[in-house]
Amino acid sequence: MLKTVSISLVILLALGGCMREADHKAAIDPTGMSKLERVGMELFFDESLSTPPGQSCASCHVPTAGFADPDDHHATSEGVHPGRFGSRNAPIVSYAKFSPPFHFDKEEGLYTGGQFWDGRAATLEEQAKQPFLNPVEMANPGPHVVAGKVRQTAYAGEIRELFGETVFNDDLKLYNAIATAIAAFERTDAVSPFTSKYDYYLAGKLELTPEEELGLELFEREDKGNCAACHPSQRGDDGSRPLFTDFTYDNLGVPSNPENPHLRNEPQFNPHGDAFVDLGLGGKTGVDRKAEHGKFKVPTLRNIAASAPYMHNGVFLTLKEVVDFYNSRDTDPARWDAPEVAANVNSDELGDLGLNEEEVDAIVAFMETLTDGFQP
Repeated sequence: MLKTVSISLVILLALGGCMREADHKAAIDPTGMSKLERVGMELFFDESLSTPPGQSCASCHVPTAGFADPDDHHATSEGVHPGRFGSRNAPIVSYAKFSPPFHFDKEEGLYTGGQFWDGRAATLEEQAKQPFLNPVEMANPGPHVVAGKVRQTAYAGEIRELFGETVFNDDLKLYNAIATAIAAFERTDAVSPFTSKYDYYLAGKLELTPEEELGLELFEREDKGNCAACHPSQRGDDGSRPLFTDFTYDNLGVPSNPENPHLRNEPQFNPHGDAFVDLGLGGKTGVDRKAEHGKFKVPTLRNIAASAPYMHNGVFLTLKEVVDFYNSRDTDPARWDAPEVAANVNSDELGDLGLNEEEVDAIVAFMETLTDGFQP
């Protein structure tokens, strides 16, 4: 199955943005999926489930981009209503299944896990429910509308068979079942296939180029690149493959993005206009807000090369720009605008990496080996 999925992804990469959701769905091989997972895939790609119709989960989470939004013309994603944009860059959904539920780690003294940039959904099921009802995303006025739309689909009978008549005829129960099915699809190998060049390298099936090898060395060095401090790159003690995230939260000192189209949303969707400041985890209900201002979840770097733009607000367009920022934020601050949130900036693990231009390029070359669909 993994071989078939990787070939499909290669085809998708070749065709790129000219494909619509139906084409992307057709390129994913459902062989080996359970009925629940196949129904979840139908729901994930169904453009009829927004109000008005025209947007699906896949509109902002494209298979070719690690199930993120690869639109580098806009820093954030446009919803089903033209001109309405979310405030944040759509996160990568591939490998999201490995994120633990959102919680406070008492031993480490920090928050960990959850879904979205701020962990506001504890699980994939909770995450799946939110875009349907977000007025700047799929814009449905309530769960009852989504449930009603799903009852009219060609796969409605399969949902009835899976969950039973009682669930199918209860709007809220059906809405929860929809989220259960989408999360089941998001946990399949089709979404998290581990088919990157680096995976083949870890399996001993190929060698990296000298530049990629240098990039890996720098990525892991504690005295220089130090990327692996937050993006672990080696197998776990149990043999598990690296996920390139520790699922924690950090304020990197990322500048505001004046090109973020959310700033120009109607006042009802952005009452602060150009003065909007994203507090990240510090804006989440139930946390010590002041201590967490400006912190966002450490993303996986798997498929990162296919998912520009970067950071929570899409302020950087290329991976080289990201590494340059990490490298020189503190040593050449004139190059960069002030942090969106100045409190809690991480100065221990980035800001002065001591990299020359060749080494920056090498780290970028290594990160490009993390894209799924590689053909040895």
